Amino acid sequence: MSSSALNIGIVGLPNVGKSTLFNALTKKSVPAENYPFCTIDPSVGVVAVPDERLQKLSDFSVSAKTVPGAVQFTDIAGLIKGASEGEGLGNQFLSHIRETDAIAEVVRIFEDDNVIHVDGKIDPLKDIEVINLELVLADLQTVTKRKNSLGKEFKAGKKEAIIEHGLIVKLLAALEAGKMASTVAVDEFEKPFLPLLCLITAKPFLYVLNKKAGAKNLDESITDASGKQAQDPRWERLHKFFVETGAEHVIVDAGIEQELKDLDELEKMEMRGMLEDSASTQVGGANAADKSAIENISNGRVVHNDGVNELIKKGYSILGLITYFTTGTDETRAWTIKKGWTAPEAGTAIHTDFKEKFVRAEIIEWDKLLAAGSYGAAREKGLLRTEGKDYVVKDGEVVEFKI
Repeated sequence: MSSSALNIGIVGLPNVGKSTLFNALTKKSVPAENYPFCTIDPSVGVVAVPDERLQKLSDFSVSAKTVPGAVQFTDIAGLIKGASEGEGLGNQFLSHIRETDAIAEVVRIFEDDNVIHVDGKIDPLKDIEVINLELVLADLQTVTKRKNSLGKEFKAGKKEAIIEHGLIVKLLAALEAGKMASTVAVDEFEKPFLPLLCLITAKPFLYVLNKKAGAKNLDESITDASGKQAQDPRWERLHKFFVETGAEHVIVDAGIEQELKDLDELEKMEMRGMLEDSASTQVGGANAADKSAIENISNGRVVHNDGVNELIKKGYSILGLITYFTTGTDETRAWTIKKGWTAPEAGTAIHTDFKEKFVRAEIIEWDKLLAAGSYGAAREKGLLRTEGKDYVVKDGEVVEFKI
């Protein structure tokens, strides 16, 4: 984790707001000098993970520097039907997406005659089916090729080849049925072979539903012929898909952040209110969520959640990441590790030597440290614990490593 960031690839059909979303995300980029894995590639952005705990700890320690956790987002060339056969930028698309750790699939849920949809109509579930089928077909090619190359070893009865062949048979059955590789149950013996196949549909997916202020958005209620409020049927079908598959999703308004990218926070707050008022007028009145957002202006809070922060947090979550902190007068920093890492493994986020040189770690929950008022008080109250090499670090803990 200290040498490379986990990477989320942003994919989608043309004209769904993919580039707008990427621009909104990169507005939240972090200084490159704090991260050794940073790149100068313009299609890659290293984005700060929003975490209010970090600033509270920094204020507590009166730190000279505050460094957030980060996730890398890559804007991948647009996909079209036939990408698995090399149509459009298909080959480039597929090679880039295989290098990512997770996928943020952008799906358009707004209607706007000025922004043409490739199919001429808005149907988010169909868009998902088009993209996912192309990815399934690409994986089917990969698995078929691997099965053929494994033939001699399998026939020779090599143990590893037999295990991998069993996995491949299961994957082929799912992929040929149009199902994603992530739906396949993999046992403990097959598990090590799955990452070696670099299958796109085995990665975690997050569906990003892009709406647009001032446009007709499918998640908003509509008035039917009898005058009753109802959900758009396209939205209902999409919601059913999420329930049935258990897929993670988040609603964003990437265009709002794009419009406000050059304003300071106070100006953003005021402009978001104006955009909400304008959008409510254009679509025939605000719904309950919009009204709540507008009322927040008078309470001095930032209004209209554009969803981008939630996207970053959910992206962090689907990658199985957690955060621990180090804090002092020089610096308060959020360190990103995999959930389930032991203390020596967690130390490698700071420096690879920490794993071998680890002796012990002093650990306290971030909120207990703040409540205690100082490290000394926390130690007197017995809140500061000494843990050994088998201890599994938990999200939100403040850690000091002893090496």
